[in-house]
Amino acid sequence: MQGLKDFLDEKVEKYNQPGFITLDPIFIPHMFSKKEDIEISGFFAAILAWGQRKTIINKCIELFQRMDNSPHDFLLNHQEAELKVFLNFKHRTFNDVDTLYFIHFLSWFYRNHNSLEEAFLIGQNHQLDSMDAILTQFHQFFFSLPDSPSRTKKHIATPARKAACKRINMYLRWMVRSDEKGVDFGLWKKISPSQLICPCDLHVDRVGRKLGLITRKQTDWLTAVELTQKLREFDPKDPVKYDFALFGLGIEEKY
Repeated sequence: MQGLKDFLDEKVEKYNQPGFITLDPIFIPHMFSKKEDIEISGFFAAILAWGQRKTIINKCIELFQRMDNSPHDFLLNHQEAELKVFLNFKHRTFNDVDTLYFIHFLSWFYRNHNSLEEAFLIGQNHQLDSMDAILTQFHQFFFSLPDSPSRTKKHIATPARKAACKRINMYLRWMVRSDEKGVDFGLWKKISPSQLICPCDLHVDRVGRKLGLITRKQTDWLTAVELTQKLREFDPKDPVKYDFALFGLGIEEKY
């Protein structure tokens, strides 16, 4: 195991660098400096993160241009007529109905709260296995407003449906992890990096299996938990830093 840890540590060092940012959806929140703008843009970027990375980035840029590149200000102060510009926004199966509900929820939320972190604290119990409850409660809370469209619920995964929750786990990595490398933001302090679950996408899943870090046949929530538990053996305080290594090996090195 020490040999594997050394190998992965070397890959973390290689990929957890500012050069990683420009080709990854995390580029989007790095366009902003205001905390709320980082949270909001990062949330959209993570949720829209499926397909080619270049397309994801371009779609997010298009979305925030429609908010005059000031998402927090737009959410708080837009008029009803200003929502018309989103009626033809679409990325894969994420359409105008989904976009408008996300705007509706986030507008309501930021008029009552200072940070999106608060929406993720409902299920927090500070235990190592809290993330199941955190993500389940967040999903319920996000769709708790009257008339939330049932079709939109598929765009935020939940452990309650056994989903691996790749995109929302990636978002939490961005917001929670903190180091001197400058890729992840570390804005949120009430969730510990040790609680995070590794985002388990196609590349991470494949590399994880090849390295013997995953034994489950399917890819679901328990698979992401299994992978993370293995990574905690290498670094119990910051297991999800190895996302950089697994993703880099998968997409850059075609491991």
